[in-house]
Amino acid sequence: MLRALPRALRPQRLWKALLARGCASDGAAAGPEIQVRALLGPDQGITEILMNRPRARNALGNVLVGELLEALARLREDQQVRVLLFRSGVKGVFCAGADLKEREQMSQAEVGVFVQRLRGLMNEIAAFPAPTIAAVDGFALGGGLELALACDLRVAAASSAVMGLIETTRGLLPGAGGTQRLPRCVGVALAKELIFTGRRLNGIQAQALGLVNHTVSQNEEGDAAYHQARALAQEILPQAPTAVRLGKVAIDRGMEVDIASGMVIEGMCYAQNIPTRDRLEGMAAFREKRPPKFVGE
Repeated sequence: MLRALPRALRPQRLWKALLARGCASDGAAAGPEIQVRALLGPDQGITEILMNRPRARNALGNVLVGELLEALARLREDQQVRVLLFRSGVKGVFCAGADLKEREQMSQAEVGVFVQRLRGLMNEIAAFPAPTIAAVDGFALGGGLELALACDLRVAAASSAVMGLIETTRGLLPGAGGTQRLPRCVGVALAKELIFTGRRLNGIQAQALGLVNHTVSQNEEGDAAYHQARALAQEILPQAPTAVRLGKVAIDRGMEVDIASGMVIEGMCYAQNIPTRDRLEGMAAFREKRPPKFVGE
């Protein structure tokens, strides 16, 4: 299948030095900063990536970024993954953004390598072949919002979610795709306003601007957006996996070009879907008035 975005370049020597430093700063006894779980039963086909770095509020440091990249590389080859869901294991926060404390210890050259690596992570999320959903139950600031923007769909808690590209308030600018992806959600003028001011939005405000797909009232456990995101994923599960993946390619690639070229891309994706077993199954199920049984072939 066509990739939606190219892989980022990876300067290995500097990155390995940064990764070693990140491991040392987190302590030898620290466990993994993400957990990957494939759901079972009626949720089979949904895979979750849970970010769990509580002391740093899931800040995007060297170790967390590296673990996310490794997980994505494994999962993109797994045809059983029909929906990939990003969530937090830290109550009240989705992702607080880049780890600025860690970044303060870097040289200018190391900062450049780290930001390139971070941008590569967002591109890998955006290019993931199956649909991706971000469940934003708390703070998603700076790079945390850029991670959510890299996902196909976003669900947020109405009041406890706090979202913003706040980099200008720290003397920075969004460097992991935010300047490109935010305008595609809310329009150019509004994206400029949000980035120039560093404004923070709650879930209700974000939905009104088109930044998130759904909002939901928060529950006592603090994971209402996760449950809503999971329900959204359950709506995707019964659909033909290949058609869904090709639909994602057609939309993502089509957004990058003029409408005539986009129609050509759509036609190429449609042609790839014609010989699939799932298309034949869909036609047969319609004719026989029964639910289709798609297998992803």
